[in-house]
Amino acid sequence: MSFSILIPTFQNFEYFKLTIESINLNSSLKHEIIAHINGTDERTENYLISNNIKYTKSSDNIGLCSGVNKAAKISTKDYLLYAHDDMYFLPNWDNVLMKEVESLKNNRFYLSMTQISHTKGVKSNLQHIHFDCGTTLNEFDKEKLLKNYSKFNFRDLQGSHWAPHLIHRTLWNKIGGFSEEFNPGFASDPDLNMKLWNEGVRIFKGVSKSRVYHFGSVTTRKNYKIKRNNGKKTFLIKWRFTVDFFVKHYLKRGGEFNGPLKEPHKSFLYYFDLFLSKIKLFYINTINGK
Repeated sequence: MSFSILIPTFQNFEYFKLTIESINLNSSLKHEIIAHINGTDERTENYLISNNIKYTKSSDNIGLCSGVNKAAKISTKDYLLYAHDDMYFLPNWDNVLMKEVESLKNNRFYLSMTQISHTKGVKSNLQHIHFDCGTTLNEFDKEKLLKNYSKFNFRDLQGSHWAPHLIHRTLWNKIGGFSEEFNPGFASDPDLNMKLWNEGVRIFKGVSKSRVYHFGSVTTRKNYKIKRNNGKKTFLIKWRFTVDFFVKHYLKRGGEFNGPLKEPHKSFLYYFDLFLSKIKLFYINTINGK
């Protein structure tokens, strides 16, 4: 079993190169890597050509969602793994995911790897492992990371932690991949999860022992040339409740994985939070003149 690893990139060559090197160095199998180059980037394109790595490209920055969708169209594997272009894949990452897939009875799942990050905070620590090995490439302490990454006890996460995530091709095609109205990408992950939920997927799991180090979405969050979308607003208008409501009442994100999810328990808190979502939706529709 091997994966098609889909990586969109935008003027982020040094981080992107490190990501590719970590995959090649720390994978047990030879995976199919497919990049999408947003905009003109000769260094990245020459690197991909010289290393015989498949890619798609667009003359303009068409966004993460459209870029991943284009890359997925030329993939050949049954399992699609989407990753950011500023992640260091750690040893044994793919063995753990393969064993997880083999333990499941069908392909109706959404699995995500566990991130190790320098980011610190109560909310973020519920979703990933905090361990500072550098906030930038120049500060990156790879030796420290490789020496310690496997020592942290962390739970399998209920609800997942988005990228890197693994989905079977059949499901990906059925839901149409990423929704491109979320370009350049903010809130595209919960939207993808919502579409999977509507297709009956109930296994949303962050796999603890499959790990990457994440520098913090360098491309989408720190590149001044990228115009941020209001993904939470788009999600609210589309699904008629907020991202936070979906994550809390559907995915139950942050707790320890204890099996397939069930339909949300419609308690007083559920209806109260839904009411707050409706107020926000009413306000947005009023502002938009609808």
